[in-house]
Amino acid sequence: MSNRAFLLKEIGTLPAACLGEVADFVTWIKQRRLSQIPETMLMSEDVLLKDWDSPEEDKAWADL
Repeated sequence: MSNRAFLLKEIGTLPAACLGEVADFVTWIKQRRLSQIPETMLMSEDVLLKDWDSPEEDKAWADL
């Protein structure tokens, strides 16, 4: 069983009163993860996506 499947199964067994706490924890994990990404990397993502997300780039990298 994958981690995702296990977590979804376990969350399904929790009382509704606990779901807010689980949601808070998931949000905290995501924010902590994002805070570890350099700001310049996040700022350049949209610009680079325009160049990199193209059929030409897909073809160029297809053999790797």
